[in-house]
Amino acid sequence: MTTEAQTDTATEAQPAGSCCSAAPRDAAAGEPGGVTTVYLVTGMTCGHCEGAVGEEISALPGVTSVTAEAATGRVTVASEAPLDEAAVRAAVDEAGYELTGRA
Repeated sequence: MTTEAQTDTATEAQPAGSCCSAAPRDAAAGEPGGVTTVYLVTGMTCGHCEGAVGEEISALPGVTSVTAEAATGRVTVASEAPLDEAAVRAAVDEAGYELTGRA
């Protein structure tokens, strides 16, 4: 019985400028005593989408980390205090996607 090596194409580097060239946004882990909220965002299809959403949400005051997952539509946000959902919605809209609620 032989074992064949498998290649994980999701972790292979994409060419610069590709819509899939950005990795999921994940800054440092959330601060102790902070708040973690998971949102559902529609329209994300690749790493570029994840990066765009992460960049906009990261700009909100108090956000310490953002992890966006296009495959599930889940965006996990760690912040120093609870965020105003309208502000998060506006950030997601600015990135070109739709916040549908919390997971």
